Amino acid sequence: MNAPVVIIGTGLAGYNLAREFRKLDGETPLLLITADDGRSYSKPMLSTGFGKNKEADGLSMAEPGAMAEQLRAEVRTHTRVSGIDPGHKRLWIGEEAVPYRDLILAWGAETVRVPVAGDAADAIFPINDLEDYARFRAAAAGKKRVLILGAGLIGCEFANDLMLGGYEIDLVAPCEQVMPTLLHPAAAAAVQAGLESLGTRFHLGPLLTRLDRAGNGLEAHLSDGQVLHCDLVVSAIGLRPRTDLAAAAGLEIGRGVVVDRHLQTSHANIYALGDCAEVDGLNLLYVMPLMNCARALAQTLAGTPTPVKYGPMPVTVKTPVCPLVVSPPPKGSEGVWTVEGEAADIKALCRDNDGNLLGYALTGAAVMDKLALNKALPPLLA
Repeated sequence: MNAPVVIIGTGLAGYNLAREFRKLDGETPLLLITADDGRSYSKPMLSTGFGKNKEADGLSMAEPGAMAEQLRAEVRTHTRVSGIDPGHKRLWIGEEAVPYRDLILAWGAETVRVPVAGDAADAIFPINDLEDYARFRAAAAGKKRVLILGAGLIGCEFANDLMLGGYEIDLVAPCEQVMPTLLHPAAAAAVQAGLESLGTRFHLGPLLTRLDRAGNGLEAHLSDGQVLHCDLVVSAIGLRPRTDLAAAAGLEIGRGVVVDRHLQTSHANIYALGDCAEVDGLNLLYVMPLMNCARALAQTLAGTPTPVKYGPMPVTVKTPVCPLVVSPPPKGSEGVWTVEGEAADIKALCRDNDGNLLGYALTGAAVMDKLALNKALPPLLA
């Protein structure tokens, strides 16, 4: 029997690659392996569930059995790969050796966890997949006060969503503005003001140092001496590409699993895409680059080597109280920012010395300009 194409991971990267591959090749055996329950869902929807009043089951689009049938594939759920043997083109699941024709790493990123003193560490919830979301929804039932750690994109999206779901929100982060690595300060101020208009209380600067149980709730001690009262905590302090298994197998690792424009790792027949991959120096944890990679890699796996290309990659942030679209300037580029607008409607543009557009941040009504601006942006990977 022919060795299968094996995909590790059944998130957006894994399932979308499988779909694209099946459009081109209906015969090659296909095996998907996942550590979770294998349901198909869109991870960006996790930060819309409370506003839409959806349980985890309501965010699921298909059960693994249905996905296996649709993809003419085997889907192995709740299965952890314990090792990869590139020299013999096989991977290990405990004592079981599984051969592969090509192996694709689509296992994503894991939440960054920071140890916190106190007796309530189990009340801190990362929300990185559908099972995490289900656990948090169960814990949040009947509660009112949520403390969010992190003021990045995910923290702000959860603040907006949980406020829409009727929760009281305190947000704590050791930075001077929301989304500090993504946004111009003027756009950040507009988003923060929008979230504050819903009732979000921001505590920017201090860290959470201790979390203790107090009666029916929790006491969160901050590094500046403040004590906040809450019922549970959402940790949204960042994601780190999963690289441990790849490193143990001898693959080159940078910020993520290093791949070239064909998404091939430092070993032939092993590829990576999605949140775990560093593509030609870029590790972009967003949907649009992932989709480009899935289409290109499917062509390569089907016999037509196809380098991935990234055009402009704007990011739409789900903060409906203050709509936001951002396209950060490429790393290493030098430009000057100009800001137009006021209050919620900010248009911040970054241009180089020749007047060429490098990036933008648009909030409120200014997001209407994104299509015209996208046409002027340089591609990230031409």
